[in-house]
Amino acid sequence: MIEVNLLPGARKKTRSHGPSFNIGDALKDLQSRVRDPWLISAVAGVVVGLAAIGVMWTWQSRREAALTEREQKAAQDSTRYASVIAERARAEAQRDSVLRQVAVISTIDGTRLIWPHVLDEVSRAMPPYVWLRSVAQTSAVSNESPEVQAGVSKAAPKTGPARPPASPSDENVLVLQVVGNTVDIQALTRFMKALEASPFLQNVTLVRSDVVMQQGKEATEFRLDIQYEKPDPSVLRLVPFTVSVR
Repeated sequence: MIEVNLLPGARKKTRSHGPSFNIGDALKDLQSRVRDPWLISAVAGVVVGLAAIGVMWTWQSRREAALTEREQKAAQDSTRYASVIAERARAEAQRDSVLRQVAVISTIDGTRLIWPHVLDEVSRAMPPYVWLRSVAQTSAVSNESPEVQAGVSKAAPKTGPARPPASPSDENVLVLQVVGNTVDIQALTRFMKALEASPFLQNVTLVRSDVVMQQGKEATEFRLDIQYEKPDPSVLRLVPFTVSVR
């Protein structure tokens, strides 16, 4: 018997195109696997590791950007202030040079007026009937340059036999000897007292006195040892010095 289908597609069977994917079964399978604690630990470890890597990468990137910015700013500041630093170095060198020159000048100026003061005090203290024959320095004369005395340079090494070091009390002490004559012994006493009262002189000592003949008359020849004393600044009177230039 032959049947003719007058309704095309009414009984058409759908053809299978392969195995079908069931979402429900997949979810059930995943749910059954998720119950495994080792899998949960592995997934959690991966998530924590990725999060830590992300946080560290972000922090390192920000730190690198900040350090790069600071480096660029430091380089710019170094370039900008290089001239200022060089100018400051030149100014400090000039200042040190001026300080050395001032120290040398102060050393020279501190000793150049000693003898004028000494001679002025001796002349002022000399009474009548006393006359002087000589005023000479008996202490050692320093051969050091003003630069060495000011401490801006070192002294050259000395050759020859070593000398015993001088005591601090004997350094830079000017000792002078005054030789003179008098016909009045009381005048000599007044002369010594006047010298001792001077703010520039100290330790006035009579070394010897002898009777000598001067132009047929007896006189007393005396020798005095005197030390220079640095006076108190309150006794010094400073006067401005001006020079007219034409």
